[in-house]
Amino acid sequence: MAEDLKLYLAGEWVEGTSGEHYELMSPVTGEHLANVPVASQADIDAAVLAARQAQDEFRHWSAFERADLCLRVAAEIEPLISEIARTQTLEQGKPYHSESLDDITEANQYFYNAAEDVKRLMGDVIPTSSRTKRMFTFRRPVGVWAAITPWNFPVTIPLEYIGPGLATGNAVITKPPFHTSWGLLKLAEAFDAAGVPKGLLSIIPGAGAIGEALVTHEGVDAVGFTGSSETGRKIISLMGIKRSIMEMSGNGPTIVTADADVAAAAEAAVYGTYYNAGQVCCATERVIVVDEVHDEFVAASLEAAKLVKLGDPFDETTNMGPLNNEPTAAKMDRHIADARQRGGEVLVGGGRASGFPTDLYYEFTVIDRVPESSDVSREESFGPVMPILSASSDEEAVALANRSNLGLQAAVFTNSLQKAFWYADRIRSGTVVVNDSTDFWETFQPFGGAAGTDTGWGRGAIEEFTDLQTLVIDIG
Repeated sequence: MAEDLKLYLAGEWVEGTSGEHYELMSPVTGEHLANVPVASQADIDAAVLAARQAQDEFRHWSAFERADLCLRVAAEIEPLISEIARTQTLEQGKPYHSESLDDITEANQYFYNAAEDVKRLMGDVIPTSSRTKRMFTFRRPVGVWAAITPWNFPVTIPLEYIGPGLATGNAVITKPPFHTSWGLLKLAEAFDAAGVPKGLLSIIPGAGAIGEALVTHEGVDAVGFTGSSETGRKIISLMGIKRSIMEMSGNGPTIVTADADVAAAAEAAVYGTYYNAGQVCCATERVIVVDEVHDEFVAASLEAAKLVKLGDPFDETTNMGPLNNEPTAAKMDRHIADARQRGGEVLVGGGRASGFPTDLYYEFTVIDRVPESSDVSREESFGPVMPILSASSDEEAVALANRSNLGLQAAVFTNSLQKAFWYADRIRSGTVVVNDSTDFWETFQPFGGAAGTDTGWGRGAIEEFTDLQTLVIDIG
């Protein structure tokens, strides 16, 4: 029987004043998982007002008090990890054993990281030209954040905002997408048990109208967004001059050079394509292979592709589950059809898999000789498709890589340290990974894009949640 959920509004469980609900469906089984209340403008106003009132008190907590709060939250999440991971798999589709458990464990790490980082968030003593002036800098909380988060990591990404947001003295109102809001709402019991002050946190799922109401609300000081570039551009146009963290789409390539370990490159590219069914902003979206090793790479990729097992995400042997939603599957259909029409050769897969409970299970797909003009090359597919493009030289490989305006994370495979630095100097990408998948990720690495994909997470993500204040004192 489907579960009836409530909004987590200012630390309280409420039905929502609209009286409306929507159905949350599982991409894994097709079953109706939960009824989710639809928030009204009155609910959003209440969440913002409570956040402002609570944050006005919370901002005066010491860094050590806020660090202790984060550690208490982490301790409360620990025993919930397997339950939340199971919920995430049901509503999102990713494999339980190989991905969801790691996801929720990583999500919890953001509270540990924040607790450590905030105690070392120091200011400076700045020299002045005056003998009687003393100048200092401090990091102050921004205020109330609205965090608009995506469906591909429905618990991990919200906690990327909530952990450092709380550690630095802010209030956070999170809007998870309606596709995947169940797990985060379940996790809210950890915030209650840890003693997070009422009002500091709200979880209000829903469609785009909820996000728009939040980012334009006069009581919201800052906006954090992770999602598509299209939505990100809309948010930027709506929010005006509010503080923001914007992490958007990626189409960063994997480049395989003539001196690469081709087998390792193929394994990494295949992994970056099937992990979370390709629904990752730094997934293997396209592979640019220098002609000298093209045939060898294709053969190695077909061999590595044999290790991909699409199936029931609760089966321990499954390493790829279904896509999360129909729009993503439809984009895959369109991209593959366009590549075929333009002369691309589908070597593996190429369509929706049969014999599963829903039609969101998609075949792992490899397409060779993909023309640069094709949709699958120019756009973020966000699905398990690996397009292979050819380059006659390293210079052409760089040119192909840089023609995308979604330079989030790229990978280069080479056995030459000189060539690794040569590529890093020329590729327009926020991160360049050498000899590993584009899906490489650490919870504490700087992560931001180039070529228009985002404003990113700066050095020391904790600083992004603060304003820099300068204090000048005359002691004359």
